[in-house]
Amino acid sequence: MAELVAIVGNSGTGKSTSLRNLNPEETFIISTTGKPLPFKGFKSKYTILKQDANTKEWSGNYYVTSNVDKIGTVLKLINSKLTNIKTVVLDDMQYLMSFEAMDRAREKSYDKFVEIAQHMYSVFKEAMNMRSDLIFVVCTHSENAGDEMNPKYKMKTVGKMLDNVIVLEGLFTYVLYTTLSKNEDGILQYQFMTNTDGTNTAKSPFGCFEDLYIDNDLKYVIEKIREYNEG
Repeated sequence: MAELVAIVGNSGTGKSTSLRNLNPEETFIISTTGKPLPFKGFKSKYTILKQDANTKEWSGNYYVTSNVDKIGTVLKLINSKLTNIKTVVLDDMQYLMSFEAMDRAREKSYDKFVEIAQHMYSVFKEAMNMRSDLIFVVCTHSENAGDEMNPKYKMKTVGKMLDNVIVLEGLFTYVLYTTLSKNEDGILQYQFMTNTDGTNTAKSPFGCFEDLYIDNDLKYVIEKIREYNEG
């Protein structure tokens, strides 16, 4: 069973940038939008998945789709054929829901929200069934389910009905939130919050991270998770 990790936060707070130090030889990125990754040299590090017509061998570590069935197919491929891959990242996960919701906007039945939830769950179910040496990471937006005085940030979905069907955070062992702050020199710091401060759904197992705030470096996060799991 693969380990599931969520990186949650507003746009521009360092979710995709946190991928910068991952080893591309062991990393596969699935992008729901195809937007450029925000770090230097990403095009040379991450190349489109393809199959050689003659040898039938697969190469590449990058795939663009917002289709849940295609994501499931790619995850199966990674699990069985691309055994060098140890980290799978699903970037901008929230668009799987929002794109489908927009495509089905004219449908009046509320059943569509149940079906959207089922489609999301199918992706996570496939991920959970992957190799135990894999870590599956989703980067996704947050939303405030509370108010300005009493904020309660959670993983963004497409409506309360979907939340009633599936609580996304419950599927993850690790839920890290992005934060922005300025240091003593006034320089902006991009960090992850490793456990909740009461305003969000951040969580991680007791003792995995020594600090409430850590650098937004997914390589460091994965190293700490593997160290924690191995004891």
